[in-house]
Amino acid sequence: MAEKEDFYKVLGIERNASDAEIKKKYRSLAMKYHPDRNADNPQAAEVKFKQIKEAYEILSDPKKRAAYDQFGHAGVDPSMGGRPGGFSGGAEGFSDIFGDVFGDIFGGGGGRGRGGAQRGSDLRYNLEITLEEAVAGTEQKIRIPVLVSCGECAGTGAKKGSSPVICTTCHGHGQVRMQQGFFSVQQTCPTCRGTGKQIKDPCAKCYGQGRVQETKTLSAKIPAGVDTGDRIRLAGEGEAGERGAPAGDLYIEIHVKEHEIFTRDGANLYCEVPISFVTACLGDEIPVPTLDGKVMLKIPPETQTGKLFRLRGKGVKPVRGGAVGDLMCKVLVETPVNLTKEQKALVEKLGESLTGGGKHHSPQEHSFLDGVKNFFDKLTG
Repeated sequence: MAEKEDFYKVLGIERNASDAEIKKKYRSLAMKYHPDRNADNPQAAEVKFKQIKEAYEILSDPKKRAAYDQFGHAGVDPSMGGRPGGFSGGAEGFSDIFGDVFGDIFGGGGGRGRGGAQRGSDLRYNLEITLEEAVAGTEQKIRIPVLVSCGECAGTGAKKGSSPVICTTCHGHGQVRMQQGFFSVQQTCPTCRGTGKQIKDPCAKCYGQGRVQETKTLSAKIPAGVDTGDRIRLAGEGEAGERGAPAGDLYIEIHVKEHEIFTRDGANLYCEVPISFVTACLGDEIPVPTLDGKVMLKIPPETQTGKLFRLRGKGVKPVRGGAVGDLMCKVLVETPVNLTKEQKALVEKLGESLTGGGKHHSPQEHSFLDGVKNFFDKLTG
């Protein structure tokens, strides 16, 4: 097995590069070599992408970077008791850079199954649903490309009728001892990659990998009350593990579409209700929408624009429990438009009537003008 390339060379940076330079270079290379952006040769792009991500995983972590600078790849090898240097929890995950519907692995580096084989990667799927579906709950069919256990060899990677044999390099231990100067370190066996076994006669379908690429259709039940950012875990629906190891999990991340009427804040819903000038002055009962259907809202006389009316229990029941929220209706008084001459005359007559008689018919305007007068009196005083 060829020795790993220097992580600094993989990212194309100097050894004294700053954290910002490392992150910037990683983003650029990750976008360039992502398999979805290299349809002409996705396999080669995937290999390069994983090298880039592994390099970033190490160099973005100060402790791992220091160990790598001092001891090289041996200093960050998972067999030495540290955290794996794979793809499980770097400073910035793949999903923070690519917001596409089907993200990359973001937590599949942990754990090995039987025989030392690597547990399958976790996957993420971004699911967009309507507000109505989020409040009431729904069931969605989703299709995901995923590595599944090879049916031809039952995930062993060996040709049907044959079996993997004990590795001749590590003699089944999965680890080998390497001498580097004064240091003697134990590393993952380069021949069997830590499994302790070799495949002499590989499966013709999966070429010894034990996994094949398929598009899987799943039925995802979305509970009532979910909101944007909530995640639903489907255990064992991620990628199949290496050579029969346990599969990873699938995480469905919820994104609620913007609604044309309602906005949501936790358990409460908000909407704006336009009312006419006449309704604001004299009061009335008007229909307003809710997620359960139409209800009548009583508008009292002399209602000011911006006033909030609460409809209790017409909001959302949170997915984690708690009381059902309310619907908050904010009324907006509309100024009449496209007035005729006769209507304008009536408005002028109304205005003259409102300004006479010594009564204040516009309390907010009166308070504002008094405040302005006091402000200027203080300046000139």
